[in-house]
Amino acid sequence: MGREERAAGAPGQWQVSVAGMAAVGVTFGFARYGYGLFLPEFRRAFDLPVSLVGLIASASYLGYVIALLSVGVLVTRLGPRPLVVIGGLSAAGGMGLVACAGGPVTLTTGLVLAGTSPGWVWAPYSDAVDRVLAPHLRERAMGAIATGTAFAVTVAGPLALVAQGPRWRHAWLAFTAAALLATLYNARVLPGGARGAERNPPAPGHSPTHRPGLGRFTRAAAIPLYATALSYGLVGAVYWAFAVEAVSEHAGAGSDIVAPLFWTLMGLSGTAGVLTGHAISRYGLRRVHRGIFIGLGGAAGLLAVAGLPGMALPGAMLSALLYGPCFMAGSGLLAVWSYRVFPDLPTPGFTATVLFLGLGTVTGPALLGALAKHHGLPAVFTATALVAALTTLIQPSRRGRAARPSPGPSSGRRRTNATTRSGS
Repeated sequence: MGREERAAGAPGQWQVSVAGMAAVGVTFGFARYGYGLFLPEFRRAFDLPVSLVGLIASASYLGYVIALLSVGVLVTRLGPRPLVVIGGLSAAGGMGLVACAGGPVTLTTGLVLAGTSPGWVWAPYSDAVDRVLAPHLRERAMGAIATGTAFAVTVAGPLALVAQGPRWRHAWLAFTAAALLATLYNARVLPGGARGAERNPPAPGHSPTHRPGLGRFTRAAAIPLYATALSYGLVGAVYWAFAVEAVSEHAGAGSDIVAPLFWTLMGLSGTAGVLTGHAISRYGLRRVHRGIFIGLGGAAGLLAVAGLPGMALPGAMLSALLYGPCFMAGSGLLAVWSYRVFPDLPTPGFTATVLFLGLGTVTGPALLGALAKHHGLPAVFTATALVAALTTLIQPSRRGRAARPSPGPSSGRRRTNATTRSGS
């Protein structure tokens, strides 16, 4: 039986799950978010002004969005394997440049290249799971894959603790090696080539050649979804870019220990994000939406006041505990909500949603980095907390049609499409 026709037994499920966790972990947890963890070391080594820090973060997010949109065009022609391999090589090459950087130009080039890698990996795994696994295994596999980011962040924290000073380069070499290993394993496991007459063909009405008109993306129920995606992208990008810098600044002499501990705690708490789908089914989109943005606003607000006497350590740790699960849950919320708004256009609808998320990630660090230059990081996190608080006023429409597919093979696909196109 060929790779594209692998049976839905346990070996296939675990191979795909492990490969996906590895790919998501190295591209999101290391290549994309490692910048924020090692930012204090970068600033010391390369004398980076805080305004440039924000521009670098925005440039890496822009590359991520471009890669994501490219995948939307290429995945039906090339299959998931070559795109995931491109993402893994982008992560390895970018992080290798960072490890060997002798100045800000090489550092920036490496960070931007590494930052594109999650965009290459995100969407193809939705296609890979559809093609390789039977419907009843898809949600379980994608739930495991989504935890890759949290586990990688958890690993990166202790690594940063032992790789301080000039040894930060060793950590990035380790990240590079991990990316290469993950890429090799994905190249072995994933199917390649355009989707053909395989075991799990596309569901009726979901042909890759379907090209809906732009007017179908402007339906009224989509407006709050787009606004939430924009806010989520902005809040998340600012937090990942500046949180460790703020924690290090407030911790003073203890920053070498506090910052990695903060990162590790954020990753550990983020593993709770795998319960997002269960929470939505039990409490509904509105309550979960409100809870996520209250948590994100609280996490940012705690960093804004962490400079107050006695608040440095408890403020940082509580912020990490709030941010981890709320951020990981946010991408799942957007995926499910998007599917309810666009039940007839699941993939194009989610792509439109990601465009607004990308706009937030690109503009947030650059704009608030300029604010930090003149008013400091507390002002940045105060503004970020305010954005999150205002987002709680946005409410998913009660008229949004929940995905309730009829029983059968295609129902597994539709549920998977709704719940697994979430970023980590």
